[in-house]
Amino acid sequence: MTELEKGIKDEDSSLQMENTYIPELPDGSEEGDFLALDLGGTNFRVLYLQLKCGKIVVEHVKKYHISDELRVGCGNKLFDYLAECVSNFIHSEGIADKKLPLGFSFSFPMHQRSLDVGILRQWTKSFAATSVEGKDAVQMLREAMQRRGHNNIDVVAILNDSTGTLMQGAAMDKRTRIGLILGTGSNACYVERADKVYHWESERHGEKEVVIDTEWGAYGDNGVIDFVKTDFDRQVDENSLFTNSFTFEKYIGGKYLGENVRVILAHLTKQKLIFGGNISKKLLIPNSFNSSFVSLIELDTVTNSIVETEKILDMFDLTYTNDDIAVVKLVCEMVSLRAAVLVSVCLSELLKHMNKDDVTIAVDGSLYKCHPRLKSWMEKFITLLAPDHTFHLLLAEDGSGKGAAFTAAIAARLRHRSMGSV
Repeated sequence: MTELEKGIKDEDSSLQMENTYIPELPDGSEEGDFLALDLGGTNFRVLYLQLKCGKIVVEHVKKYHISDELRVGCGNKLFDYLAECVSNFIHSEGIADKKLPLGFSFSFPMHQRSLDVGILRQWTKSFAATSVEGKDAVQMLREAMQRRGHNNIDVVAILNDSTGTLMQGAAMDKRTRIGLILGTGSNACYVERADKVYHWESERHGEKEVVIDTEWGAYGDNGVIDFVKTDFDRQVDENSLFTNSFTFEKYIGGKYLGENVRVILAHLTKQKLIFGGNISKKLLIPNSFNSSFVSLIELDTVTNSIVETEKILDMFDLTYTNDDIAVVKLVCEMVSLRAAVLVSVCLSELLKHMNKDDVTIAVDGSLYKCHPRLKSWMEKFITLLAPDHTFHLLLAEDGSGKGAAFTAAIAARLRHRSMGSV
């Protein structure tokens, strides 16, 4: 066992994984009309989907911008705005009078007490709205909807984006047992045997399996994998909104990958190792080097080109040589490679823990979709780390939206089944 694998295992004693209370995956029988909400970034999405025989046959989506004031202001005002967006959407779609089950994709760390109760543990990303942490996001949404008179909207499930990706993946491939997000942030969930789950606050109904949210972005917050941490990582952490937390995510998330590269390039320049020691003001600005730049520079490496790299360096007003370009490419490769290794270690541990014959890993997120080498590296490293386990990586786009609709369909099915047994 490697030191990193041991660190991940040691994390188990302090890590709080979350029971999502989703006891089954899509089976192809999902039918009906559903609403889905996707909150996780500056854009809030409302979706209307019709399912037939487990397939999406109608999909209407609208995006709404969430201002800085709403993201960091009063929590009730934020949820009132969400309800206003839903109201606007259902009226524009002509479905305001329909009774619709709703799945709420809420991509923040939460403690779930049932399928439709999610207590926000801590805001992440760019959100810091007051009086929401420690409260049930579903209840706040319901109350906001009721204030607008929409009592026909039934919030039946709350989930995060990794869970939604698992659900969307399972609708595409029945072998799906892991959902992974590799975008601005990172998280994963997997299907666990219910008899191994001790945390169960709601009534059990003979579940055989349940989806578990790992919340792996916080791996290492207790220091067990600090041997991975570099001085560059410490600087990235100091420049972040949430210091000393979400340690693992800061190694692999798209929000931080570019910042890791920027910090390293700034250090090398100050040491007069690249760019003739002439650092630009733009390179000194935290978070100015987007992770999309890393993907573009990596594309240059794949195609044996320097076109994209030159464009990006020109944007930062840097004077460079061919040797400088080679160093920049190498830095992007090393930062990307480390992220691929770290993700692969965790995925291989999940595969070994589940011990299934053939598992599909559903993946979504801008980093995974845009980085030209991430997928091939992951396939290579997971195979090396879990050689006895067959797996497939499946792109399951928009899991946070479509997966929320499938989860709402399953919640409605479970409710119907429960009422029928009474």
